[in-house]
Amino acid sequence: MNDPLARLEEKVAFLERAVTELSDVVARQQKELDRATDRHQRLLDKLAAMESDWGPSATAEEKPPHY
Repeated sequence: MNDPLARLEEKVAFLERAVTELSDVVARQQKELDRATDRHQRLLDKLAAMESDWGPSATAEEKPPHY
């Protein structure tokens, strides 16, 4: 294994495998992010619908009743 060409081929093979594995991880994370973004939007829509039915929720600027 002292052949420089063989060492380079081994390194390239290793790097190709690493790139493929990282690409798979990024693709999986993108799917998870898409699902989380979808769920977040659905929750925002649901909250907006509830506020329109019951009126706006208390905001940080409103003082609690005990003040």
